[in-house]
Amino acid sequence: MTTAPSTPSATATPRTAPAAPRFDTKIAVIVREDLAVWQKLNVTAFLASGIAHASGDIMGKRYEDASGHDYLALLREPVLCYTADAGALTRTHARALSRAVPTALYDSLDLVGLAVYGPRGIVDKITKGLKLHG
Repeated sequence: MTTAPSTPSATATPRTAPAAPRFDTKIAVIVREDLAVWQKLNVTAFLASGIAHASGDIMGKRYEDASGHDYLALLREPVLCYTADAGALTRTHARALSRAVPTALYDSLDLVGLAVYGPRGIVDKITKGLKLHG
């Protein structure tokens, strides 16, 4: 005999996903909006590699999956990716320098990207007015 699946009672606690950790710091990568997609990805990868050296605790730990495969450590927090025109990128660079936060720069003749790492509020001020990539 089969029975219908039970329905949760009115007093049951709904299941929710665990809250994402909130970090006191923030990582932001800003690239020129007029680059080709492959160039944006390339610049972002280079800049993220620079930010990985910003402080001793920015990287997570190596990890192992259920099958025992070992994987490299990743940045411990999300990376927000922005795009900006040349003028906004120059202003953002000046803001980062004036706030003395760790900064990675991709600059081949023309400034095409930068990445910053620092306290959440300061990085928010540096990236104010920029649009998220996508």
